[in-house]
Amino acid sequence: MIELYAWNTPNGRKISVALEEMGLAYRVIPVDISKGQQFEPAFLKISPNNRIPAILDPEGPDGQPISVFESGAILLYLAEKTGRFLPAAPRARVEVWEWLMWQMGGFGPMPGQVHHFLMQPEGPARDYGFNRYHSETKRLYGVLDRRLAGRDFVATEGEPSIADFAILGWAWRHERHQVSFEEFPAAGAWYARMMARPAVQRGFEVALS
Repeated sequence: MIELYAWNTPNGRKISVALEEMGLAYRVIPVDISKGQQFEPAFLKISPNNRIPAILDPEGPDGQPISVFESGAILLYLAEKTGRFLPAAPRARVEVWEWLMWQMGGFGPMPGQVHHFLMQPEGPARDYGFNRYHSETKRLYGVLDRRLAGRDFVATEGEPSIADFAILGWAWRHERHQVSFEEFPAAGAWYARMMARPAVQRGFEVALS
């Protein structure tokens, strides 16, 4: 049984959704980031960057245990382990890599900064930070919306990929980003399709904190 070290955050939800979609047995070990548990030595052994999520798979390559940190790396590992949600064909595979890296490099860090500045005291610094990162977050939603025009999924046809799971974890917080899907209808339709999937629902319902 895979051990998922996580908290109720977008990056944690990426992995709980993927595990449910892949039908893998797992148990959650909450890491309370509000109490600094991510800095404890036992956790740092599997996540040296002191960030959630991380996993420990007792049945890793060659049947030996393996730990994996960074949500994108975890998604790639799980896709390789199960042979699901990552196409075998090289061209199709590259598209999944592209959109996964798009999420990791932008559609996560930018809305994360929106979260940060919204929590700051009102004033010029808060306004500058919020306006800067909110503008970039909306630009990224626009990129996603254009990509999804006429498509069911971000990088693949017929079924989602790990890129969809990665992006969904952050789109889940669109209201907190102060972004309305009325402005991005293709992305909104994709979000509704994804959230209607039973395994995705289980992935969001499982307690991570």
